[in-house]
This record gives sequence, structure tokens and C-alpha cells, in this order.
Amino acid sequence: MAGWTVSRGTPPAVVEPWGYRIDVGLPTHVFRHVLPAPDAISVGKLCAEITEPNAWLKVMAGPEEVAEWITPGWTVPDDPGFMMTKALDAGARPPAPEGYARTTETRDGVIRVRIVAPDGTLAASGRLAPTGVTAVADQIETHPEHRRRGLGANVMRTLEAAGAQAGAVTGVLSATRDGLALYDSLGWRHEGPLTGIVRGA
Repeated sequence: MAGWTVSRGTPPAVVEPWGYRIDVGLPTHVFRHVLPAPDAISVGKLCAEITEPNAWLKVMAGPEEVAEWITPGWTVPDDPGFMMTKALDAGARPPAPEGYARTTETRDGVIRVRIVAPDGTLAASGRLAPTGVTAVADQIETHPEHRRRGLGANVMRTLEAAGAQAGAVTGVLSATRDGLALYDSLGWRHEGPLTGIVRGA
């Protein structure tokens, strides 16, 4: 929780009986409740109590199971998440990709990596928020015209090395279906599903 809130610049997570609440503050993502150990009762109760549009629940359970717990007005988007971890290696940092320029900077406690194409446009980027022994990788993105050139892997390895050098031992991330193959290839371990649920208007 701490790494995600640092990365996104939100207030710290508030501990609740069922998990955590984070006030995200975006029009399409007002706040999120995170349930590390969800069940039908806890999810159903929150769904019944929360009426604000664009509120989210993030639960450590599969989408098929979660779909049976929610009440009318809530939907499970068609983009399942996967919680993943990895032991960080300070020696993982690769050279910059040939023909591209790479920068690494730390701002507000967040390590940011950017890879820029020869024409000056952003080709790939990502960030890592170390919070003690763990570090959360977040917003890893390669622009479509630069994909399949190893840029995503380069960003991830650069972040991994920087996180380890900052004292973090374990990396944590929530992978999308599109990113799962990349993280698998880099040695990240699948710990379980992470399903999002959103309240409609």
C-alpha cells in the first residue's frame, strides 16, 4: 500500500477492519478499498454501503469468484490483475538500448526511468517506489510504435537495480494481462489474482 500511494502521490492508506482505503481523487477513480483477504460477506457489505460513482474495490481473488459477490451497480472490468513479486538484484541494470537515450531520476521518493527515441519522443517509461524492504513498480509503459524492442525489459531491470541500491529487497507489482508475459520473462513470481471492481454512475 505504501509504495503505491507514494508512486501515485495520494494520501497514505487508511487501515480499515477489512483492509485499506486510499483516497485517489481522480474523476474515474475517486477512492479504492483494498481487501487482502476478501470474502462474499465483506465484499457484499462494501458494495451495499458505497454508492459513489467511480469508487473501486481491489480484492485478492479471481474475477469469476468476485462476480458472484458483487451487488447491482458494480462491475468487474475485463482486465484481470496479477499480484507479482521478485527478489531485487542490484546488478540487474543493463546498458541503455542501442539508438535510445535513458534517464533515471529520483523525485519525491519515486525512482523514474524514461527511454527516449532518437526523435526526442518518449518511447518507454516506468517508476518504482521503495518503502523500506519492499518497492512497488508502477505505470510501466512502452508506446505502441516502440514495442518488441526490449524497452520494457530495459526499464524494469533498470528500476530493479535502482530499487536494490536504495535498500529494497523485494519488488511488488500488479500486472495486467498484457504485461504478464514480460514480467514472467524477467523472473517475477505470480502470487495470486488481484481483481478490480468499479461502481457505475
